[in-house]
Amino acid sequence: MRVMDITRVCVVGGGTMGNGIAHVFALKGFETTLVEAKKELADKALATIAGNLDRQAAKGVIAATDKDAALARLKTALSPAQAKGFHLAVEAVSENLELKKRIFRDLDEAAAPGAILATNTSSLPVTELASVVKDPSRVIGMHFMNPVPVMKLVEIIRGLQTSDETHAAIHALTLKLGKTPALAKDFPGFISNRVLMPMINEAITCLHEGVSSREDIDTIMKLGMAHPMGPLQLADYIGLDVCLAIMGVLHEGFGDSKYRPSPLLKQMVQAGRLGVKSGAGFYDYPKK
Repeated sequence: MRVMDITRVCVVGGGTMGNGIAHVFALKGFETTLVEAKKELADKALATIAGNLDRQAAKGVIAATDKDAALARLKTALSPAQAKGFHLAVEAVSENLELKKRIFRDLDEAAAPGAILATNTSSLPVTELASVVKDPSRVIGMHFMNPVPVMKLVEIIRGLQTSDETHAAIHALTLKLGKTPALAKDFPGFISNRVLMPMINEAITCLHEGVSSREDIDTIMKLGMAHPMGPLQLADYIGLDVCLAIMGVLHEGFGDSKYRPSPLLKQMVQAGRLGVKSGAGFYDYPKK
């Protein structure tokens, strides 16, 4: 599949990442189908995209006509089969390997001949996901950053059997989306989370050991290291359950104690303090 042949895109998952990915593809001229398991979830994702497009238009980032055209290119479906014939799929569901495998099997059946199947996974093995489809050479990782419409990076991950043609097409497509591609091999956590998550985990350990307060830990990293957001606040925005899951993948994948999740991180997740999405994490987030 060449990049110029990709016109129909299927995005599976309408959460924070999925609706952002669908937003970007529709805005850039692709006929985009957003797949969600329930109609109410699909409607919620569409409403989120519409609201984000409105904000872009209000700020002058896009024209009002661009917003209307993007929404016209968007539709929803309740399964990959209902989006049959797409040229590219991007799976963006939660970090559950068995769930992703099941979706990849369904995508393989519904895809157009030669279609590329991509995963937005932040840490799980692309090679293992590729093992469940008929042609693993067409499987690749496209790890977008949150918020997708704003962040420029797409971390591209080649599985063991990803072909040069698939990589070339996705590299070119990433540029067409106005993003910057960066390549990583298929190791646990790739580059982004292999570097980021241990830093966040260590910040949580410092808080747990009483080395400093949450505010001072974040201030030191913001002002001392020029980070736009402190690691504890960033963890809240990522989701502490997501951070814990990724640390688990790193710990299991490398078998190294330096990747062992902080006990405080585990406790926070057990307590349901998941960050922004639950209303409380290391900081509180009152509902608007």
